[in-house]
Amino acid sequence: MRFLLDTEQRAFADSLDAILTAADTPSVVRDWSRGDVGRGRALWSRVAEAGVFALAAPEAYEGMGPLAVELAVAFVELGRHAMPGPLVETVTAAVLLAGLDDAGPAKRLLPALVAGESMATVARAGSYALDGDTATTRLSLTADGELRLASGHGPVHPSLDPARRLTPLRPDGGLLAASAPFAHALLWARLATAAQALGVGLALLDRTVAYVRQRTQFGAPIGSFQAVKHRLADAKVALEFARPLVLGAAVTLDPADVAAAKVTACEAAYTTARTALQLHGAIGYTAEYDLSLWLTKARALRTAWGTSGECREVVLSGVSGGGRRS
Repeated sequence: MRFLLDTEQRAFADSLDAILTAADTPSVVRDWSRGDVGRGRALWSRVAEAGVFALAAPEAYEGMGPLAVELAVAFVELGRHAMPGPLVETVTAAVLLAGLDDAGPAKRLLPALVAGESMATVARAGSYALDGDTATTRLSLTADGELRLASGHGPVHPSLDPARRLTPLRPDGGLLAASAPFAHALLWARLATAAQALGVGLALLDRTVAYVRQRTQFGAPIGSFQAVKHRLADAKVALEFARPLVLGAAVTLDPADVAAAKVTACEAAYTTARTALQLHGAIGYTAEYDLSLWLTKARALRTAWGTSGECREVVLSGVSGGGRRS
């Protein structure tokens, strides 16, 4: 089956690409990793104005969704440009709030998330929240399944990806729901992560292809060497195999499909990152070189919102009949 974007979806992707290119996201990412989030917040507002966060929220809360395919299209572009911030977490929070039996919290919090006036982070009990120091809406899922607001956060912990600032939350705020629909929100989190990883992988491949065309050895571009071509071809095949899985999962929103898309996209991005690092040589190891912004993100996304082992268990459960649709 072929998954092709229609004219409006392609135009949406192009508009996001233009916004993110004009923003010079590598410098925004570096500022964000240092705790200087001013430019990142400004870019966040522009992305929200383009409708990205509205895709996860129903019209009743000033959204235009839920539109999973369009969300996947958007997150591929966000990954291609390595945009910082709790992007997946804000989408997850929107889905969580919209799914509550009590519409009060959604009416109070969702419009600001959709408009980009606030950003959200979500963390389960015992895990760290992404950008808890920057997010204005912090949601904590307790061990008992309660959804609570977190009034604050603990110290910032280092991450493999410098732009992913990790903090523990203090779930001492108001109770939003005694039993939150986390399983459905997790689907959207994994789908957005898969699409973001796909975009990261595509950016790494594009940058590496451009590099091997201009770097020379023995009087010839290294991109002309057969071994280099093979490595790049393997990365290209892995990414192109992941693309229809991500879009297909966005169509079905089946847990097994989404889990398979996340494993495949994240592993493809990680494989491409290893290839990019090897073909760039020593310069690829330097934090000052922009390639590192995508290298570290590819590694961090592998375990975000579910490890490969956890996702494979979901896939196997679906294939064996434990939830797979007929």
